[in-house]
Amino acid sequence: MSEFSEIWTYLAEGPLLWLAATLIAYSIGDALFKFSGRKPLVNPVLIAVVLLAGLLGATDTSYATYFEGAQFVHFMLGPATVALAIPLYVNLNRIREAALPIFLALVVGSLTAIISALGIAYALGVRGEVLLSIAPKSATAPVALGVSEAIGGSPTLTAVLVILTGITGAVVATPLLNLMGIKDWRARGFAVGVAAHGIGTARAFQVNETAGAFAGVGMGLNALLTALAAPYIIRIFL
Repeated sequence: MSEFSEIWTYLAEGPLLWLAATLIAYSIGDALFKFSGRKPLVNPVLIAVVLLAGLLGATDTSYATYFEGAQFVHFMLGPATVALAIPLYVNLNRIREAALPIFLALVVGSLTAIISALGIAYALGVRGEVLLSIAPKSATAPVALGVSEAIGGSPTLTAVLVILTGITGAVVATPLLNLMGIKDWRARGFAVGVAAHGIGTARAFQVNETAGAFAGVGMGLNALLTALAAPYIIRIFL
């Protein structure tokens, strides 16, 4: 055990350890997801989060130490968000054809995500920094963290809420949309993108290419609207 502790201490000092751990955890989650027949409940991101949380707890490693090594993954969120322009461009003609429904769905979905979360939290007695951190939870991570910091929230708490929102959306979206009888892949994808940002979009691509493309569009447009609307909505609750 003493030798193992010494080896672990040596490895933990290198930042690449936690980057490798993140990639391995996700690979395990993805393998289990495929083995399950791509069932929504076996979400690879959820599995990776559980595995990494267990590892950090077992080794008594702080999040700051972990993030020092895994921050490259965080850095790639920016380019990934910008890459959303690709599905937007590819599906530009189809988006133009459904411009009005898309606009109305975006406004209703985005504002509902912000107002419902703030309203429920406020009714339960949540105030201050925590309340402010909740507002952008349905936007993609880079935008949500920036909005949270700008309005006085905690970017760290917002990051947690963003991940939970995305995982929840990815897990429940397909069964819920099937139950509601919604068969238009454009509508299904756009709804998932608005409600569950990147994680939901990844799930939409696994289900159907058209759904994934419109999920990417929904995620990008929702990020823009959230950045514009969240500060004004927050003023109402303050």
